[in-house]
Amino acid sequence: MKFDTAKHHRRSIRLKGADYSLPGAYFITICAQNRESLFGKIVDGAMCLNDAGKMVDHLWNELKNKFVNIEIDKYAVMPNHFHGIIIVGASLVDAQNSVDSKNPMYDQNYTRAGTTVRAGTRPAPTIGDIVGAFKSLTTNEYIRNVKSGKFPPFEKSVWQRNYYERIIRNENDLNRIREYIVNNPLNWDKDDLFVNAHGQNI
Repeated sequence: MKFDTAKHHRRSIRLKGADYSLPGAYFITICAQNRESLFGKIVDGAMCLNDAGKMVDHLWNELKNKFVNIEIDKYAVMPNHFHGIIIVGASLVDAQNSVDSKNPMYDQNYTRAGTTVRAGTRPAPTIGDIVGAFKSLTTNEYIRNVKSGKFPPFEKSVWQRNYYERIIRNENDLNRIREYIVNNPLNWDKDDLFVNAHGQNI
Protein backbone atom coordinates (compact mmCIF):
# COMPACT_ATOMS: atom_id res chain seq x y z
CA MET A 1 0.00 0.00 0.00
CA LYS A 2 1.47 3.36 -1.06
CA PHE A 3 0.69 6.66 0.59
CA ASP A 4 -0.16 9.00 -2.27
CA THR A 5 0.09 12.64 -1.18
CA ALA A 6 -0.94 13.77 -4.65
CA LYS A 7 -4.50 12.58 -3.92
CA HIS A 8 -4.82 14.94 -0.96
CA HIS A 9 -5.34 18.70 -0.75
CA ARG A 10 -5.57 20.98 2.28
CA ARG A 11 -9.14 21.92 1.42
CA SER A 12 -10.40 18.39 0.90
CA ILE A 13 -8.42 15.93 3.02
CA ARG A 14 -11.15 15.82 5.67
CA LEU A 15 -14.09 13.60 4.74
CA LYS A 16 -17.05 15.92 4.10
CA GLY A 17 -19.78 15.52 6.71
CA ALA A 18 -17.74 13.24 9.00
CA ASP A 19 -17.81 13.88 12.75
CA TYR A 20 -14.25 13.18 13.90
CA SER A 21 -15.20 13.10 17.59
CA LEU A 22 -17.45 10.06 17.18
CA PRO A 23 -16.08 6.62 18.09
CA GLY A 24 -13.87 5.36 15.30
CA ALA A 25 -10.49 4.09 14.18
CA TYR A 26 -8.27 6.47 12.22
CA PHE A 27 -5.01 6.18 10.29
CA ILE A 28 -3.02 9.38 10.78
CA THR A 29 -0.03 10.69 8.81
CA ILE A 30 1.83 13.86 9.84
CA CYS A 31 4.75 15.18 7.78
CA ALA A 32 7.72 17.22 8.90
CA GLN A 33 7.95 20.69 7.40
CA ASN A 34 9.62 20.53 3.95
CA ARG A 35 10.00 16.79 4.55
CA GLU A 36 13.14 17.44 6.58
CA SER A 37 14.59 14.29 8.15
CA LEU A 38 14.38 15.55 11.73
CA PHE A 39 13.70 12.30 13.56
CA GLY A 40 16.43 9.84 12.57
CA LYS A 41 17.35 7.66 9.61
CA ILE A 42 16.75 4.26 8.09
CA VAL A 43 19.64 1.80 8.45
CA ASP A 44 19.38 -1.68 6.89
CA GLY A 45 15.59 -1.46 6.70
CA ALA A 46 15.11 -0.35 10.32
CA MET A 47 14.31 3.06 11.75
CA CYS A 48 17.05 4.45 14.01
CA LEU A 49 15.54 7.22 16.10
CA ASN A 50 17.65 10.20 17.03
CA ASP A 51 16.86 12.15 20.20
CA ALA A 52 14.12 14.14 18.44
CA GLY A 53 12.58 10.91 17.15
CA LYS A 54 12.63 9.43 20.64
CA MET A 55 10.88 12.55 21.91
CA VAL A 56 8.16 12.19 19.26
CA ASP A 57 7.76 8.51 20.12
CA HIS A 58 7.42 9.29 23.83
CA LEU A 59 4.89 12.10 23.42
CA TRP A 60 2.73 10.03 21.06
CA ASN A 61 2.39 7.43 23.80
CA GLU A 62 1.64 10.16 26.33
CA LEU A 63 -1.52 11.11 24.42
CA LYS A 64 -3.47 8.28 26.06
CA ASN A 65 -2.86 10.01 29.40
CA LYS A 66 -4.09 13.35 28.07
CA PHE A 67 -7.11 11.92 26.22
CA VAL A 68 -8.57 9.09 28.30
CA ASN A 69 -10.94 7.82 25.60
CA ILE A 70 -8.32 6.92 23.00
CA GLU A 71 -6.33 3.80 22.30
CA ILE A 72 -2.91 3.90 20.62
CA ASP A 73 -2.45 1.13 18.06
CA LYS A 74 0.44 0.56 15.61
CA TYR A 75 2.57 3.59 14.80
CA ALA A 76 5.94 4.46 13.27
CA VAL A 77 8.21 7.46 13.61
CA MET A 78 9.91 7.84 10.22
CA PRO A 79 12.77 10.19 9.27
CA ASN A 80 10.46 12.92 7.99
CA HIS A 81 6.94 11.85 8.90
CA PHE A 82 4.80 9.94 11.36
CA HIS A 83 2.18 7.23 10.88
CA GLY A 84 -0.18 6.12 13.62
CA ILE A 85 -3.51 4.43 14.27
CA ILE A 86 -5.81 5.96 16.88
CA ILE A 87 -8.98 4.26 18.12
CA VAL A 88 -11.29 6.84 19.68
CA GLY A 89 -13.83 6.00 22.33
CA ALA A 90 -14.61 2.39 21.41
CA SER A 91 -13.30 -0.94 20.28
CA LEU A 92 -12.89 -1.31 16.52
CA VAL A 93 -16.11 -3.35 16.39
CA ASP A 94 -18.06 -0.53 18.06
CA ALA A 95 -16.26 2.02 15.94
CA GLN A 96 -17.30 0.28 12.74
CA ASN A 97 -20.94 0.56 13.80
CA SER A 98 -20.52 4.30 14.34
CA VAL A 99 -18.32 5.35 11.44
CA ASP A 100 -21.19 6.06 9.03
CA SER A 101 -23.68 7.34 11.59
CA LYS A 102 -25.04 10.89 11.40
CA ASN A 103 -24.17 13.52 13.92
CA PRO A 104 -26.47 13.38 16.96
CA MET A 105 -28.49 16.44 17.87
CA TYR A 106 -27.07 18.70 20.56
CA ASP A 107 -30.39 19.11 22.42
CA GLN A 108 -30.38 15.56 23.74
CA ASN A 109 -28.06 13.22 25.59
CA TYR A 110 -25.81 11.04 23.46
CA THR A 111 -22.60 9.05 23.57
CA ARG A 112 -19.72 10.67 21.74
CA ALA A 113 -16.16 9.26 21.67
CA GLY A 114 -17.06 6.96 24.52
CA THR A 115 -18.35 9.69 26.82
CA THR A 116 -21.92 10.67 27.63
CA VAL A 117 -22.33 14.31 26.66
CA ARG A 118 -25.23 16.41 27.90
CA ALA A 119 -26.68 19.48 26.27
CA GLY A 120 -24.58 22.55 27.00
CA THR A 121 -21.41 20.63 27.89
CA ARG A 122 -18.19 20.70 25.92
CA PRO A 123 -18.11 17.97 23.23
CA ALA A 124 -15.49 15.25 23.18
CA PRO A 125 -12.18 16.03 21.47
CA THR A 126 -11.95 15.37 17.75
CA ILE A 127 -9.12 13.72 15.86
CA GLY A 128 -8.09 17.25 14.94
CA ASP A 129 -7.88 18.16 18.63
CA ILE A 130 -5.73 15.09 19.34
CA VAL A 131 -3.37 15.66 16.41
CA GLY A 132 -3.19 19.37 17.26
CA ALA A 133 -2.18 18.58 20.84
CA PHE A 134 0.48 16.13 19.60
CA LYS A 135 1.93 18.68 17.17
CA SER A 136 1.91 21.39 19.84
CA LEU A 137 3.56 19.20 22.50
CA THR A 138 6.27 17.94 20.16
CA THR A 139 6.93 21.40 18.71
CA ASN A 140 7.30 22.98 22.15
CA GLU A 141 9.65 20.21 23.26
CA TYR A 142 11.67 20.46 20.05
CA ILE A 143 12.04 24.24 20.48
CA ARG A 144 13.16 23.76 24.08
CA ASN A 145 15.87 21.34 22.94
CA VAL A 146 16.98 23.63 20.11
CA LYS A 147 17.49 26.42 22.65
CA SER A 148 19.56 24.11 24.84
CA GLY A 149 21.65 22.99 21.86
CA LYS A 150 20.49 19.36 21.89
CA PHE A 151 18.44 19.39 18.67
CA PRO A 152 19.35 20.98 15.31
CA PRO A 153 17.28 24.02 14.30
CA PHE A 154 14.32 23.75 11.95
CA GLU A 155 12.87 26.10 9.33
CA LYS A 156 9.69 27.95 10.39
CA SER A 157 7.85 24.89 11.75
CA VAL A 158 8.55 21.32 12.87
CA TRP A 159 5.43 19.92 11.18
CA GLN A 160 3.53 20.75 8.04
CA ARG A 161 0.39 22.79 8.64
CA ASN A 162 -2.08 19.98 8.05
CA TYR A 163 -2.21 16.20 8.38
CA TYR A 164 -3.79 13.27 6.57
CA GLU A 165 -6.29 10.85 8.03
CA ARG A 166 -8.21 7.85 6.81
CA ILE A 167 -11.20 6.32 8.57
CA ILE A 168 -10.61 2.60 9.16
CA ARG A 169 -13.84 0.79 8.36
CA ASN A 170 -13.20 -2.90 9.05
CA GLU A 171 -10.77 -5.50 10.37
CA ASN A 172 -9.21 -6.15 6.95
CA ASP A 173 -8.57 -2.44 6.51
CA LEU A 174 -7.02 -2.27 9.99
CA ASN A 175 -4.71 -5.23 9.37
CA ARG A 176 -3.61 -3.89 5.98
CA ILE A 177 -2.73 -0.51 7.51
CA ARG A 178 -0.94 -2.15 10.43
CA GLU A 179 1.17 -4.11 7.96
CA TYR A 180 1.93 -0.96 6.00
CA ILE A 181 3.08 0.86 9.15
CA VAL A 182 5.25 -2.02 10.36
CA ASN A 183 6.89 -2.42 6.94
CA ASN A 184 7.31 1.31 6.27
CA PRO A 185 11.01 1.39 7.30
CA LEU A 186 11.79 -1.67 5.18
CA ASN A 187 10.09 -0.05 2.16
CA TRP A 188 11.45 3.43 2.81
CA ASP A 189 13.14 3.92 -0.58
CA LYS A 190 9.81 3.15 -2.30
CA ASP A 191 7.78 5.52 -0.10
CA ASP A 192 6.21 8.65 -1.63
CA LEU A 193 7.69 10.62 1.28
CA PHE A 194 11.22 9.27 0.76
CA VAL A 195 13.93 11.90 0.47
CA ASN A 196 17.45 10.78 -0.42
CA ALA A 197 20.72 11.93 1.08
CA HIS A 198 20.77 14.95 -1.26
CA GLY A 199 17.32 16.10 -0.16
CA GLN A 200 15.59 15.08 -3.36
CA ASN A 201 12.43 13.01 -3.70
CA ILE A 202 12.85 9.85 -5.76
